[in-house]
Amino acid sequence: MNTNVCRYCYKEIQDRDELITASNWFRVRPYHYRCFDLLEQDTMTIAGTWTPVNGRAGLITVILMVIFAAALSMTDFLGSIGDLIAILALYPIFLRIFSFVVFESRLPKYAENKRR
Repeated sequence: MNTNVCRYCYKEIQDRDELITASNWFRVRPYHYRCFDLLEQDTMTIAGTWTPVNGRAGLITVILMVIFAAALSMTDFLGSIGDLIAILALYPIFLRIFSFVVFESRLPKYAENKRR
């Protein structure tokens, strides 16, 4: 199965420069950055929104969740409920690792001769 195909236009993604992976309700899908903009415009409801996993927003989310999970698991702030919340805070980190392993690691950083 070829994982570097955009789920909006069904064309091949050539390199990481044009890749955006997005998640929605336990699903992670690859998109071109232009196709992701079109997808965001097509989405009308809050429940149907796709959130980017890679990029600045994904990186900031992962950093904040690592800090949050570490703070809750290393302290006794909320007791066992805090440990449970810390485990749930690891979900965005899992999504980012999954995105890198499945989609980003198979693509070159930059392709010189892209087919348009």
